[in-house]
Amino acid sequence: MSIVLVGGHDRMHSEYMGICSKRGHRVKVYTQMPAKFGKAIGSPDGIVLFTSTVSHQMIHVAVKEAKRKKIPVFRCHNSSGTSLEELLLKLEATASCVATGKQPMASAHACGLA
Repeated sequence: MSIVLVGGHDRMHSEYMGICSKRGHRVKVYTQMPAKFGKAIGSPDGIVLFTSTVSHQMIHVAVKEAKRKKIPVFRCHNSSGTSLEELLLKLEATASCVATGKQPMASAHACGLA
């Protein structure tokens, strides 16, 4: 599964990469806004936003691209490794719901997977 992580701390970049790769995900981490950020996002399976450590402009661009491409967005105010692991569980549950044809809901396990 491919994931774009927006926000977080620069010093946690490698930890974010490690957490995602340990769970078998490909991840792009953007802690700062690059040029042409909208195009850099691509078409991931999900976008994770750490809202406390990201500029409003980055959030705006990421959410706009997500709506345009129908990509699920998961937000968290905290930018810790544990928060990322919890969001990955929700993302995986949502992807499983979609793959089985069930309607994902607000809860990570609302589609009856666990």
